[in-house]
Amino acid sequence: MSGIMPLRILTDSTACLPPELIERHGITVVSLSVSWNGQDRREVEMDLPAFYRELSAARELPTSSMPPLGEFERAMTQAVERGEPVLGVFISSEMSGTYEGALRAAELVEAEHPGAEIAMVDSRSNCMQLGMAVLEAARAADKGADLEQAAEAARAAIPRSRFLFTPATLDYLHKGGRIGGASALLGSALRIRPILSVRDGRTVSVTKVRTQSRAIGQMIDRLRRDAEQAGLEELAAHHIGDEPAGRQLAATLSREFGREVPLYPVGPVIGLHVGPGTVGFVYRTRGVLTDLG
Repeated sequence: MSGIMPLRILTDSTACLPPELIERHGITVVSLSVSWNGQDRREVEMDLPAFYRELSAARELPTSSMPPLGEFERAMTQAVERGEPVLGVFISSEMSGTYEGALRAAELVEAEHPGAEIAMVDSRSNCMQLGMAVLEAARAADKGADLEQAAEAARAAIPRSRFLFTPATLDYLHKGGRIGGASALLGSALRIRPILSVRDGRTVSVTKVRTQSRAIGQMIDRLRRDAEQAGLEELAAHHIGDEPAGRQLAATLSREFGREVPLYPVGPVIGLHVGPGTVGFVYRTRGVLTDLG
């Protein structure tokens, strides 16, 4: 990392950042966990295809949990003892206790290390919408930004990004209690393919259609309008336990927008709440995006 004083960017495993980007920017990742059949497993250590095969056949859903307080403390302490300011950018506080846990850990580390510089940003989202805020902060730090400048870069990315996705079913969101503003769709959930997004830190409904192809078409139409109005800077596709569908979506986006679109699998913590078969994408624009309406 460049700059007069290295800056440590800290995030969590729901950001879906691939190893090469984590390494390139020196990002530290704390892991959320999944509890299932009496076992607690760290998300970053799980076999995704095996997990989603099990999840598809399961009668009861596993549960997820935030990183242990000690994992936050260790990550922050290691950075502070190297003389690095720490910027944490985490999953929406409306979706997880991770952000609050990081704040508690920061207080403990600051008490033990007077003069420590630690700042926190609530991304108000997850997956690569969180990841893009993290990357904007990391890129700013690579160019020599200080702690507050990097934090502002992360905050500025939030209103300039959008996450659109279409789950195969709303069952997982309903059972996991994470359906938020999408609850109005439940009455006809078996006959529709919903388009969902994240607003104010929660999952919300955008619209509902009859087929996956129509859902993807409408999502791409929205992306195209946003790109024309605000300028497209970054685009990434996601899938939950359905790599072929994810690859097809990434290829479609690549053709439509004339750029290579990376495909990132969504980990178990978000995946268990949204369900296998989900596909979607995240994008970041130059200008601030208008509300979905």
